[in-house]
Amino acid sequence: MSLVIHSAFLPADDHDKSLAFYRDGLGFEVRNDVGYGDMRWITVGPPGQPQTSIVLQPPAADPGITDAERRTIAELMAKGSYAGIVLGATDLAATFDRLQATGAEVVQEPADQPYGVRDCAFRDPAGNMVRINQLT
Repeated sequence: MSLVIHSAFLPADDHDKSLAFYRDGLGFEVRNDVGYGDMRWITVGPPGQPQTSIVLQPPAADPGITDAERRTIAELMAKGSYAGIVLGATDLAATFDRLQATGAEVVQEPADQPYGVRDCAFRDPAGNMVRINQLT
């Protein structure tokens, strides 16, 4: 049996800004762009890895979420503490430079961590934490 991570979901409250971050900044390809009413889901992923995707979804799109829960999600997104993802790059410095050049919010420049990885961190336009590890 073989398993892969097929899709991860991140909230996106401005899909055009999110596209600029993930497509233009990280170089991901757009695989799907689906609208339903005033909502939109965009699937992006790294070229050459069609089995792995990130779905940028409307925050709190689940109809079972209460108004109070929607407010809480919006507050957590504004603080940048609602969602995140860790990516891996074969050239961390070049990836950092490319993403920084787009004006993305830098949280941490590339640094060696005491737990053994070299990484950097950004916030995407929705406030999601995006850490990028140097692949060895």
